[in-house]
Amino acid sequence: MTDTLRLKASPRGLARAATVLQGGGLVAFPTETVYGLGGDASNDRAVARIYEAKGRPSFNPLIVHFADLATAQAYVHWSDMAQRVADALWPGPLTLVLPLREGARLSKLVTAGLDTLAVRVPANPVARALLRAAGVPVAAPSANRSGRISPTRAAHVLETLDGRIDAVLDGGACDVGLESTILGLAGKPTLLRPGRVTCEQLTDLLGRPVAQRKDSEQISAPGQLGSHYAPSALVRLNAAEWEPDEARLAFGPVESCDLNLSPTGDLVEAAANLFEYLYRLDATGAPRIAVMPVPHVGLGVAINDRLSRAAAPRN
Repeated sequence: MTDTLRLKASPRGLARAATVLQGGGLVAFPTETVYGLGGDASNDRAVARIYEAKGRPSFNPLIVHFADLATAQAYVHWSDMAQRVADALWPGPLTLVLPLREGARLSKLVTAGLDTLAVRVPANPVARALLRAAGVPVAAPSANRSGRISPTRAAHVLETLDGRIDAVLDGGACDVGLESTILGLAGKPTLLRPGRVTCEQLTDLLGRPVAQRKDSEQISAPGQLGSHYAPSALVRLNAAEWEPDEARLAFGPVESCDLNLSPTGDLVEAAANLFEYLYRLDATGAPRIAVMPVPHVGLGVAINDRLSRAAAPRN
């Protein structure tokens, strides 16, 4: 493959990116969460190329992105509960897992053999403009090599995928900085992956408890691999003090550190900075990155989920 095209998020760049997707190519594009690696979800070859480019295990399903709710509904069995959640939180950083509709024209590779489909309507205006222009369902995991840090800038995408994909659409930095929350609605409401939308918010919205998936359960949605989101350096969590060979990632009012997720202890700010700061500290060449504790409440649950997977033993 030739070098990856760098496209601006202009009308011309969007039109070119849409043409690439329609032709079975791969385009990395910004969402409000992280950059996604998009391919036509109805095209077997395009979806296979997503797995190949990322080095992603074929048993790990993909999220399919749509420009609007009505289009997403055509691919899944919709429910009153899904409607309530979508009315409140779409477009936005939330993915719903619902029973796949019979006859849905999607590559079987998208669902990894499951009878459910993960669907999302992103809020990022560049993403939505691209989805409308392409006019195809777009499967899009994070635009990075499998298991590595998720990208929140176009430059992050090119660090691991340059020459492996057709184009990257540069829409600037992502606002949220963590992948979407995933809510399973194929049975009882279940939090399949934490994110910006918290379990507490979903519980309040639905008026009933939301179960939480255990890591020992079978993979049922993206982002559930034990080792994931990892830099090259080893990650040490809950650091109470620093060791000489470590890059230091702090949280809260700390004087001595290399980078601080949020000096004021703001979890929203910390989430937005997490992957960007892991990229920066990894680039220093330090063999280890030490991370201070992050409160395990609200959005902190999602931050700690990503950190625990970044620190997990690697295959």
